[in-house]
Amino acid sequence: MSPKTIMWNLKSLLTGALLLCAASAFAQPVFRVTAIPDESPTELARKAAPLMKYLEGKLGIKVEFTPVTDYAAAVEALANRKVDMAWFGGFTFVQAQIRSGGKAVPIVQREEDEKFRSVFITSDPAIKQLADLKGKDVSFGSQSSTSGHLMPRSFLLQAGVDPDKDFRRVAYSGAHDATIAAVVAGKVQAGALNISVWEKFVADKKVDTSKVIAFYTTPTYYDYNWTVHADMPAAVREKLTQALLSLTRNDPAGKEILELQRANRFVPTKAENYKGIETAARSAGLL
Repeated sequence: MSPKTIMWNLKSLLTGALLLCAASAFAQPVFRVTAIPDESPTELARKAAPLMKYLEGKLGIKVEFTPVTDYAAAVEALANRKVDMAWFGGFTFVQAQIRSGGKAVPIVQREEDEKFRSVFITSDPAIKQLADLKGKDVSFGSQSSTSGHLMPRSFLLQAGVDPDKDFRRVAYSGAHDATIAAVVAGKVQAGALNISVWEKFVADKKVDTSKVIAFYTTPTYYDYNWTVHADMPAAVREKLTQALLSLTRNDPAGKEILELQRANRFVPTKAENYKGIETAARSAGLL
């Protein structure tokens, strides 16, 4: 075989290999999922892993959890189609709707998110009601958090307490577990957070309730959801929606996923459910 023939064969093999790799890559796209970082990165990754594995099986493609640094990054990631699906709070969903020009589509929420609540916690025995927070150092979570900032602020304003005028200092911890830590450490006298995170900390005995208590629970409101971009093919959106709605506690895999997501089950949702959140955000001057 001549050197010229050998070189031609090598080129053919290399070209074939490259085409095969390209075809394989095209046939196996990556479905990327993110979530607002309302808890520590390790906790978010732990909660996401079984769900990503489950969705891989249902969608038939590779599914990856893509963490983001803050709430705004989660909004931008979906609006710019850097991810295919995002776990938003009610407020971040509203922000994503605005940022994407109305192309953020909520597909499911936990049953619990139809009547979600926030709690105010304190280590100060003198604090018994919202009015007692005047003159105190109080922590919210992220500024873009629904349950850790927007709705607690909204209910404070309704109670005649303006955080910017009446608190000695307003702090932002960045996450619900960080708010608990700030109150426990005495960095602030009180904090507002997601009720499910608080209840999980209490159940796991990660907080001493003889020293830190929940003294106020808010009225209910719509909160978290799984959101996709409107440009997602309808068939993929339907398959994804059905996969989430099909999760049940009657089988071990489903039970593990739902427990990690702090959910009884997922139910359908729609953008209209979050109009109240948008109204609250505008009233509080956050939009």
